[in-house]
Amino acid sequence: MDVAPRIQNSRLGIFLLCAGVAFFGFGEACVKTLAAEYDILQVVWARYVFHALVFLAIFSRSGIISQMKTSRPFLHIARSITLMIGTVSFFTALIYLSLPEAVAINFVAPLLVTALSIPFLGEKVGPRRWAAIFVGFLGVLVIIRPGLGVMHWAAFLPLITAISYAGYQIMTRIAGRTEDTKTSLFWTSTVGVIVMSCIVPFVWKAPDATAWVIMVATGAVFGFGHYLLIRAFEVAAVSTLSPFLYTQIIWVTIISIIVFDQFPDQFSILGAAIVIGSGLYIWHRETLERNAT
Repeated sequence: MDVAPRIQNSRLGIFLLCAGVAFFGFGEACVKTLAAEYDILQVVWARYVFHALVFLAIFSRSGIISQMKTSRPFLHIARSITLMIGTVSFFTALIYLSLPEAVAINFVAPLLVTALSIPFLGEKVGPRRWAAIFVGFLGVLVIIRPGLGVMHWAAFLPLITAISYAGYQIMTRIAGRTEDTKTSLFWTSTVGVIVMSCIVPFVWKAPDATAWVIMVATGAVFGFGHYLLIRAFEVAAVSTLSPFLYTQIIWVTIISIIVFDQFPDQFSILGAAIVIGSGLYIWHRETLERNAT
């Protein structure tokens, strides 16, 4: 069935995307707060459960049954488990690292997507983009500084997250050829809720009233943030929006300073700038290639 073309509004799309990644920053602050007292698996459970409730509230009008229907259930399950691994890794990293450090290292994910698009999607990547990928990884090394006595073992966790997110995005692109976005979201949330609900009884600690509020807020802000991103990509082109994903580092830096009194050091700032610059250059090259075809 053909879908009526949506009215495009680049300014609205940019606003929605920047607001969405800001919500992610608040969600990550909630995670860091909860992780001080509760097992990270319980925090991940709360993120999935209350995220799913937001999803149901937003998309219930379009019919839950219709969103369940898919011709590629195993692909969706693989996507969901891959994302879950990335989520657990990133949330664990937030226990030990500042928000800006963890987010900056995780920004290597778009570089990995570009590299993995060759074997899995059959896309071509030229020498300039390969050079940008290499420089981006150097930026990560500047942040974690292995061998200098300052690296925390948890710095590897956002790298695991980045690899997981890259795999998730590659599988999402494959699913997007035949599946509706809402179907992909439904399966991601549902599989996460089922798996984490089976695990959480083994680590459960009864939350107090404040913790329940933060847990609900965690799922709600992540869920609403994802919804804003979906809406952003519906009203504006990916090429227009992609650079603004990096505004998340601004939000998490502000939140980290205000809430946790943590300010990134000069090496983290430099490394983040290198990683972001590499990502922006890859976006620029991909935009030029799309315009040339």
